[in-house]
Amino acid sequence: MAPHPKEAMTLRELVEGKARAARRAADALALCSTRVKDEALAQMARALEERSAALLEANRRDVERARTKGLTRAFIDRLTLTEARIEQMAQGLREIAAFPDPVGTVVESWRRPNGIEISRVAVPLGVVGFIYESRPNVTADAAGLCVKSGNAVLLRGGSEAIDSNTLLATVLAKALEKTGAPPDAIQFLDVTDREAVALMLEQDRYLDLVIPRGGEEFVRWVAERSRVPVLKHDKGLVHVFVDASADLEMASAIVLNAKTHRPSVCNAL
Repeated sequence: MAPHPKEAMTLRELVEGKARAARRAADALALCSTRVKDEALAQMARALEERSAALLEANRRDVERARTKGLTRAFIDRLTLTEARIEQMAQGLREIAAFPDPVGTVVESWRRPNGIEISRVAVPLGVVGFIYESRPNVTADAAGLCVKSGNAVLLRGGSEAIDSNTLLATVLAKALEKTGAPPDAIQFLDVTDREAVALMLEQDRYLDLVIPRGGEEFVRWVAERSRVPVLKHDKGLVHVFVDASADLEMASAIVLNAKTHRPSVCNAL
C-alpha cells in the first residue's frame, strides 16, 4: 500500500509546504476587493452553520480525549463546542465583514517643502502565523480577521483540539472558493507534534508575522526562538477600573458580564 501523502513527507516539508502555499495565496488575496472579502466571510459563516453537526462530532472526539487525560473542567469548557457557540462563531465572522476595510486606509499624509505629497497607506502584511491554545473559536476568529485584512494565515492550534480545528479550517478554506478568493489563504498545521511550532518559527521566507496566544512562558519561548517578527502580549490585564465619575449601574453590569459570562476563558475578569 502506498504511504499516505502526509506520512511520505517529513514534518519540516509539511510545515514549509503549508507556509509556501499561504505565501502564494497571500499575493492573490491582497488584490481581492472589499466585496469579495466580505462575501468570503459571509460564505465562511454560512459554512459553519451548514456543517454544524460534523463540527460537533469532531469536537466530541476531542472532548472525550481531554476527559480521558483528566484535564480540568475549565480547560474542557474552553475546548467544548455547542450549537450556540458555533452560531456565535458564525456571527463573529459576519461582524468582521461589517468592519470597514483596513486595506487602503490613509494612516497619515504630509507635504514636503518642495511640494511632494507623501502618504502612509495601510496594506496587507502578507502571511500571519497564529499559534494558540485549544479554543476552537479562535480558528474562526483568526481566519476571519486575516481574510478581512487581506492576509493569508497559517494556523497552529492546541493538540487537544486537533479534530475540531482540522475540520474548522477545512470548512472555512473551502468557503473561500465560492467567491473567487484563494482557499489556500487559510492553512492549518494538522499535526500534534510540538516540533511543528519550532519549525513554523523558522519560516521567515514565507511568514511575515507570528502571533502567539497562550501563557506567559509559552509566549516568551516563541519570542526568543522565532526568526519571524512576533506580536506578543505580556502577562495580560484582566481588571476593570471604575472611576469615581463612572455610571455605577453600567460599571456593575460590565463587571458582572466580564466575569460570569464565561469564567473559564483567559480574558475573564
